[in-house]
Amino acid sequence: MNRETMVENNIPQESLLQLRDVSLVYRALPALRNINWQLVSGQQWACLGPNGAGKTSLAKVISRQATHFSGEVARSGELERNGVAYVCFEQARALCERDRKLDDSEFRADASDPGTPVQALILGGREPDERFHSWTERLRMRHFLSRGLRFISTGEMRKTLLVSAILSEPALLILDSPLDGLDLASQREMQQVIAELLRSPIAVLMLCRQMEDVPAGISHIMVLDEGQLVACDTREAIMTNTAVTALMNPPMPPLGELPAPAARAYTLPATGPLLALRDVSVSYGDFTVLRDVNWVLERGTHCCVSGPNGCGKTTLLSLITGDNHKAYGQDITLFGVRRGSGESVWDIKQKFGQLDTQLQLNFARGMRVVEVVVSGFFDSVGLYDDWGDAQRSCAEQWLRALGLAGYSGEKFDALSFGLQRMVLLARAMVKSPVILLLDEPTLGLDGYHRGLLLRALDHIARHSDTQLIFVSHSAGETPACINQHLSFEPLQDGFRLVCREDQSAAAHP
Repeated sequence: MNRETMVENNIPQESLLQLRDVSLVYRALPALRNINWQLVSGQQWACLGPNGAGKTSLAKVISRQATHFSGEVARSGELERNGVAYVCFEQARALCERDRKLDDSEFRADASDPGTPVQALILGGREPDERFHSWTERLRMRHFLSRGLRFISTGEMRKTLLVSAILSEPALLILDSPLDGLDLASQREMQQVIAELLRSPIAVLMLCRQMEDVPAGISHIMVLDEGQLVACDTREAIMTNTAVTALMNPPMPPLGELPAPAARAYTLPATGPLLALRDVSVSYGDFTVLRDVNWVLERGTHCCVSGPNGCGKTTLLSLITGDNHKAYGQDITLFGVRRGSGESVWDIKQKFGQLDTQLQLNFARGMRVVEVVVSGFFDSVGLYDDWGDAQRSCAEQWLRALGLAGYSGEKFDALSFGLQRMVLLARAMVKSPVILLLDEPTLGLDGYHRGLLLRALDHIARHSDTQLIFVSHSAGETPACINQHLSFEPLQDGFRLVCREDQSAAAHP
């Protein structure tokens, strides 16, 4: 039975929060085990741990999003009065999902529901004041304050939630990997904001997936692994702890040989590029997203698409996957067929394998790992079709090839976030797609699992005929095989798309 207390004589005067023997079970699996921790006024904390360590579960207990825990949580009067603000990716997803459910476009004369404007979410019914204007100007938010939450980028949503949290003046602010999904300029802005917050009276708890993410302003670090508190000390002591370093950087498992390519139910033209867009523009009302885009993806090319938040990367991808009706009437050729000449969306989609964070968060629960991989044959989120020994064998071969052989019979839900991403990579590859489309594939991964994924992508590029389109907010850490860079570069009134070829990339042995 959990106990929540705020009795002043039940918590030391200098403490904001105490956790005593707190344990949490999530989907029948232990997420936290006997956590004892105290947050003292004046300290600034980070919670460090690899994917699956229990960081998010801890934040949910502290922020009262998880209530079915055992043990005791004691809060000071200040924490009860001013509360906890928790800024995380799941919060953004829940807000967008709510707006989707309330979408009434079909009943509106303009067939468009703008949803909840950014400014309305931040203010929560209050009038704009000096602090609102100061923060939104500082984070360069003016141009999207009137936009609906569903129509802003990942980075713009991060800024929105952070400003909303700061203006609520909480006693404790929890930031879950706040640099995720931000372009380089926005990361620098966010780092400056975090440094300022760590010098402010607000207590901060940062959830970090790698040691280099811990800011200098953090005074203390707790380290979690598989739901257990394995170390708790000052920043300097933790950062020089060899056991912590080993925990965060374990050895990588060996890769296996790729299975033989699966039979494809279609044929490709013998020659010509796979994708070609010529003078393509996309606008929504008065808002131009893409302007005069020219892009050709030749055979043997592995492309990195990069650009700042809100530049149009998602729109560009939707044109080539068949998801955007704005492709009709434009000069777009996909796999040798001019768009709008009679091909179906399925004809296009069957040639792509896709991996993105949204797919992972929405994936059907309760499935075994091998079943998740087999679902790639059917492009289904879940497994609803009959499948046989040949498909199981192919799925298990892909798991071995990516160093995941030991997880075939495990529950997908029980794996860490990083291992789930690797399993979904195997799922994307079982049908031998012509193009593997990776939309921010390293988002949410710690350093170890990021390394696993990038190594696996180079393995695929080197030993199969699948070509990669790797989408990132910045052209930073990418697979070595990338030999074409498509970058959105800012202009005074938008962005231009610049294509550069790199023939020195290691696409082949």
